[in-house]
Amino acid sequence: MRAQPLLPATLLHQARHQLLESGGQPPDVLDARLARSWQRSFSAGLQPLGGAAGADPLPQHGLQQMRVQNHGLIRHSLPIMEYLFAQVRQSHSMVILADSQGVLMHTLGDLDFLSKAERVALACGASWHESQRGTNAIGTALAEVDGIEVHGAEHYLERNGFLTCAAAPILSATGELVGILDISGDHRSRHPHTLGLVSTAARMIENSLLLSSCQHHTVLQLHTQAEGLGTIAQGVVALSDDGWLVGANRPALQWLGLHANNIRSTQWAQCFDTPLPQVQGHARQRAGGTLLLRTVAGQLLYAHVQPRASGPIPVSAPAPAPAMDALAELDTGDARWRSAADKARRMAAKSIPLLVLGESGVGKELFAKAVHEASPRRAAPFVAINCAALPEHLIESELFGYAPGAFTGARKQGSPGRLRQAHGGTVFLDEIGDMPLSLQTRLLRVLQERQVTPLGCGEPVAVDFWLICATHQPLRAAVEQGRFRSDLYYRINGLTVQLPALRERTDLHTLTQRLLAQLDGPPGLHLDPALMQALARYDWPGNLRQYSNVLRTAVALLEPHEQCISWTHMPDDLWPSLAPAHKPTHSPEAASTTTPSSAAVAAVSWQALSQQAIDQALQAHRGNVSAAARQLGISRQTLYRRLRPH
Repeated sequence: MRAQPLLPATLLHQARHQLLESGGQPPDVLDARLARSWQRSFSAGLQPLGGAAGADPLPQHGLQQMRVQNHGLIRHSLPIMEYLFAQVRQSHSMVILADSQGVLMHTLGDLDFLSKAERVALACGASWHESQRGTNAIGTALAEVDGIEVHGAEHYLERNGFLTCAAAPILSATGELVGILDISGDHRSRHPHTLGLVSTAARMIENSLLLSSCQHHTVLQLHTQAEGLGTIAQGVVALSDDGWLVGANRPALQWLGLHANNIRSTQWAQCFDTPLPQVQGHARQRAGGTLLLRTVAGQLLYAHVQPRASGPIPVSAPAPAPAMDALAELDTGDARWRSAADKARRMAAKSIPLLVLGESGVGKELFAKAVHEASPRRAAPFVAINCAALPEHLIESELFGYAPGAFTGARKQGSPGRLRQAHGGTVFLDEIGDMPLSLQTRLLRVLQERQVTPLGCGEPVAVDFWLICATHQPLRAAVEQGRFRSDLYYRINGLTVQLPALRERTDLHTLTQRLLAQLDGPPGLHLDPALMQALARYDWPGNLRQYSNVLRTAVALLEPHEQCISWTHMPDDLWPSLAPAHKPTHSPEAASTTTPSSAAVAAVSWQALSQQAIDQALQAHRGNVSAAARQLGISRQTLYRRLRPH
C-alpha cells in the first residue's frame, strides 16, 4: 500500500487524450498502478469522455440477498466503519463497504457534497468494478489487491473527477479478498493521510474476522516487540490441533516469510524452531504470559498463546454489531416492529412455533419470509399457504397430498402436498383463523406426530418443518366461541408477536424512503413535505399493502421530468381523506380563491376541484398557460393535458 504522487489535472487530461490516440497505451507520466488501471478500463471498452451513466444498481431484493451472503463481513465492519466515520465527519466524506465484486453494501456519511445523479452512483447496490466505472479506488483496489488512492482527474472516466477516494482490500483468515473499505469525498477536500486511515481500519476488520473465524483453534498473537502485542500492528496466526496453519493476517505472513496460498498447507515446524507441544504447555501453565519464539529464518517474535479451549482472544476493536440478516434488512426503526423481530429471531434457532398477529396488510407474510431467511432453515424451502384462499374441498389434498388416482381429477402421479414440500424448511399458514374445524383436527395430528398421511394412502410419511402461522383475527376469541380448537391454538402458539398497524408505526419517513427505493422511479425521487405530513396523519386501513400501492401508482403518474411526488399524483379516492388533514399549498386546489370546507372536499371529487382551480388560474392570468402552470405548481404539459374543451 502506497500513495502515488499527484499529477496536475491538465497533465492528466492530456494523458487521457494521448491514451485514446495511441490505442490504449498509457503515457509514461502515469504511476504504474494507475497506468495498468487505465489500460484495463480502455480494454473494457469504456469511453472516458461524456456523461453516460454506469450500470444500474441492484434491485432491492438482490441487494438484500447480497447483504445476507456477506452478513459476517458487514457485522465485523459496522463498528469500525462508525469509528472511521467519526474521524472524517467534517470533511464532506462518506465511508463505504463494498463486496468482493465492488458492489456497495453499506455507506455512512452525509451526501450534501453530491448532486442527485452522483448520490445514485454512490448508493447501496451500485457497482464500482473497474469494468463498469473505470479507474476508481474501489475497483482498482480490487484489481490490485492493494490499498490505493484515486484523486480527481486520475479517474479514468472524467465524470468521476468530482471525487477523491482511498480504498483498501479486506482479506479473510485464509487470505481471500472478501471486500473493500473506502472513503470517498469531494475532490477539493483531499487529505494526505486518508489512505493510511482506511488501510488501518481495513486491518482492524481483518483481525476481527480472523479471531472470530478461528476461535476453535489455537491462536497466537505475534510481534517483534513485546509492547506491540495486542495492538493493531500485531500478527495473528491460528493453528489446528495437529499443528497446521489455518489462518493468518498479513503482518504474521510477512514475519514468517509466507504467502496467503501457504495457509492450510504449512505446519508449525516449518515456521518455528520451538516444538508446538512446548508452546501449548507454556500457555496452559502461564495463561496470558509472554513467550519468545524463533522462526526457522532466525526472526525473534514475542507471542501470546491462547489455547483452543479458552476461546477467542479479546481484541481492542469495538464490539461487533448485530448480524445483518433478512429481518435486519426490513427494520426501518419502529420499536414495536423491532421487538417482534428480535423475539421471532430467537424462536427461529429453536424451531418453536410462531404466531404472527396483525391487521390485514401489515406485512405478515413478508415478516414470516424474513424470519425464515434469518433462521438455520433458510437454505430449505419456505412454503406459504393462504388458508382463506383455498376452496374447502381442496385444502386437505393441498396440505397433505394424495396418492395416484385418489379421487376424480387427481393427477396420475399423485401429489406430495405442501407440507411435504416444506420438509426441512418452514411452513407459513396465513389466515389460519379461516381454517375449517375438520381440517384443524388433521393439522393438529400432523403437528403432534410429525407425520403426514396423503389421501388415498395408508402409509404415513415423516415430515420436518418449522411452523409459522398468521391471522388478522383474534384467535383467543375464536377459541372461546368454538370456531377454533383450543388444543391447536396452544400448539401453534409457541410465541405470539403482534405487528403494529401502519398508523401506529414511528418510522413512516424511513419506511417511505425504503419503499420508494424499491420502485422504478427517477433518481432523486422524493415526496413533497406537506404531502408527507398528510400521509403521516392518515389512518391507512389497508396498512402497508395500501400504502405501497399508493406510492407505486404515484410513481407511475410522474411526468418524465418530475422527481417530486406531490398532491397531483395522489389517487382520486384518497384525496377526500387526505385533504381535511392538510390543504396543499402547491396543488391546484390551493390556487382556488374559495377554500372549501372539509365536508365539501369530501363530497366533491378531486377532478372537479382541480378543474375549478385550473379555470380560475387561467382566468386570473388571461389565458397565459405558463403563468397559470407556475401558480398551480404543475408543468405546462400537465396543464395542457388537463385542459377541458371550452
